Amino acid sequence: MLDAIFNRLQSRIGVNNMAYFFLLPNMLIFGIFVLFPMLLNFYYALTGGTNLFPQDRPFIGLGNFETLFDCENFFDPNSCREDRFWRAVFNTTFFVIFQVGFMVLFSMITALILNRNIRGRGFFRSVFFYPVLLSPVVVALIWKWILQRQGVLNGLLSKFEIEAIPFLLDPTWSRFWVIVISVWALMGFYTLILLAGLQSIPGNLYEAGLLDGTSTWQQFRYITLPLWMPTLFVVLVLSLIRAVQIFDAVFVLTGGGPGTANLFMVQYIYNTGFSNQVQIFGLSAAASVVMAVVLLVFTLIQLRIGQDSGSA
Repeated sequence: MLDAIFNRLQSRIGVNNMAYFFLLPNMLIFGIFVLFPMLLNFYYALTGGTNLFPQDRPFIGLGNFETLFDCENFFDPNSCREDRFWRAVFNTTFFVIFQVGFMVLFSMITALILNRNIRGRGFFRSVFFYPVLLSPVVVALIWKWILQRQGVLNGLLSKFEIEAIPFLLDPTWSRFWVIVISVWALMGFYTLILLAGLQSIPGNLYEAGLLDGTSTWQQFRYITLPLWMPTLFVVLVLSLIRAVQIFDAVFVLTGGGPGTANLFMVQYIYNTGFSNQVQIFGLSAAASVVMAVVLLVFTLIQLRIGQDSGSA
């Protein structure tokens, strides 16, 4: 039955056009759930008011972007008209620098260890990857149970007569634990990618290095690292994009607090457009456009650096 239908279709549209027919369902899904929302979001960024439907929203041009960038001093959020946006920008920048840095570093170390011929290597690979399988909400709830004032960690500290520490209520501690939890939850995914990159390096290069009398550090510097660099750049780009988009785990763990200590860009966009009493869809959409442009620029820069280092 299906053969007859596809044979008739092929005779009508031709063999070369059959590829477009099979791509059509995926393109429809992409257009409806990705491309159309992106275009609609861009339109909302150019409109004002509190009405939800596009036809009821007045066109204001770049007014929302002017509101976001209305600052006397960009390094002082208190001088900005939309100070919560700039607090979110600084918090996200701080988070990305440290989270991505530690993520890549620990993933590299773990991949190098798991690439060695150690006992129980398969078990440890699965253990490191297991947190990736958990929902971010589940991860946040588990760690919230551990870190709250009456949680497991403070219970252990009390055994040593150490006073309970408000890990989730102190800005410094909460930032620290948000980074730690994020690295713990996602490191296995990037470790797996880096491990695949290590295993793609030909073993005869190391054998030749041993014959030349190279040390372990020299093998890493002159063989492993140059051939590993394309994979490292993939991990860097993916981890940076994921870090900028952090939301669900932090929202469940701290709600963006205490205060605005852990208010990141995506949560600002969510609060502005959907959570506050006055839902400002245009301002929320403008903030998301700014974030998308910044992500695009950083990704292009990283890819360019990766191409230059690869060609060198």
